[in-house]
Amino acid sequence: MPNLKKPTLDKDLDKLSYVEEAAGTLGRGLIAPGIALVFIVLCALAAGATMSDAPSTVLIVAAAAVGAYMALNIGANDVANNVGPAVGSRAMTLMTALIIAAVFESAGALIAGGDVVGTISKGIIDPGAVATPTVFMAAMMAALVSSALWINLATWVGAPVSTTHAIVGGVMGAGIAAAGFGAVNWPTMGSIAASWVISPFLGGAIAALFLAFIKTFIIYREDKIAAARRWVPVLIGVMAGAFASYLALKGLKKLVKIDMPTSLLIGVAAGLIVWLVVRPIIRRQSAGLENRNQSLRTLFAMPLVCSAALLSFAHGANDVANAVGPLAAIVHTAELGEVVSKVSIPLWVMAVGAFGISFGLLLFGPKIIHMVGQQITKLNPMRAYCVSLSAAITVIIASGLGLPVSSTHIAVGAVFGVGFFREWYTERSKRRLEYVNKQPNSSGNEVRPVRNREEQARRHLVRRAHFMTIIAAWIVTVPAAAALSGALYFVIVKLIA
Repeated sequence: MPNLKKPTLDKDLDKLSYVEEAAGTLGRGLIAPGIALVFIVLCALAAGATMSDAPSTVLIVAAAAVGAYMALNIGANDVANNVGPAVGSRAMTLMTALIIAAVFESAGALIAGGDVVGTISKGIIDPGAVATPTVFMAAMMAALVSSALWINLATWVGAPVSTTHAIVGGVMGAGIAAAGFGAVNWPTMGSIAASWVISPFLGGAIAALFLAFIKTFIIYREDKIAAARRWVPVLIGVMAGAFASYLALKGLKKLVKIDMPTSLLIGVAAGLIVWLVVRPIIRRQSAGLENRNQSLRTLFAMPLVCSAALLSFAHGANDVANAVGPLAAIVHTAELGEVVSKVSIPLWVMAVGAFGISFGLLLFGPKIIHMVGQQITKLNPMRAYCVSLSAAITVIIASGLGLPVSSTHIAVGAVFGVGFFREWYTERSKRRLEYVNKQPNSSGNEVRPVRNREEQARRHLVRRAHFMTIIAAWIVTVPAAAALSGALYFVIVKLIA
């Protein structure tokens, strides 16, 4: 029987199928950048239509495009810290987290976002040094472009960085380029630099303390379920109180002014109410659960979902104004033809920030979400709860002490704190070793062997490569954004002069 197979034709058909598959994969990879580009173009067109009668319309359109690009990058990098622990602990799926964060981030920005911002972000530069409109607009545009590019690069390498620090670096670099080193308020920069250390250490310490409490009073108890019925409502009440104070202090500044003592009273009241409400709920949820750690995780799932939503709302209310502040300053200066000490943020500018952050999160956020939630250290609902609670409490403490802190550094520092504490606790805790040695193995009549110290030392629970990458990114954010902004200033000032 003749051989009807045609090897050459088969090879050609295989090559065509491989090309089609590769083209399809490449096409899917270009969908997100394509949607982002459409969003940037739409924002530029909307700015042109809204500000068509204003002087320097072309500059405003360009600034709106850059502002939209900045907002996309903030969504891709900064917002992921709010939902990463909940996703990494499997308290909710990635898609659920993306939707919750996008909705609450936008709501926080549009409902409670700050409506007034200093034209020189956080008093970093002397306003008199950039008093002319051309110099000022060039400085703000350079700061916006440099910070957006730096955050984009950080997202690409998988490093969560502080948006505020990137903008601060951009404003500082442009100010130095425009008026020299004497224009910079170095005490303010010193306090910001101090926050690089304060934020992650404070966040990590608080998260580690709560994890130590959970391990001591719930996990390593003979009757875990009884211990959970007693302490989980208390922990949820503490979380509710912390978030109530956090939102009152930082998230609702536009709607109502609340001082620290009042916010703490609100937190105490909210915590007591929630504690009373959840006690019977936890009792019902824990009924019939097996006496093991896996059962405990179900009791922390819903608080994590709520914390992700509240953190996203507070971030939108508190940080979006910082992100679009340079854009608002450019629009205001171009419109008035002069530099003023305070500018109001127009609704369309706030919308660019709010929706840009949401789109950035949906299109590009999963990479940083996976980094924070899964790749630094393994998280379960109890550990993720400690991270979320630490974020709220650290902001309250820092606000009371007047310390500038970064929400990104707090959240990631809390993840580090949980991981490093577990390394220490696993190796050195007498309570844990006593508990483990009392547990029978599968045969039911022998105790588990305790790992020797050398073997335990090799079991690093925090990935050192990710740790070093993130720390390096934190250290270089301000100087890198400053250097890039200073170089861009000289280009932009010539273009708009």
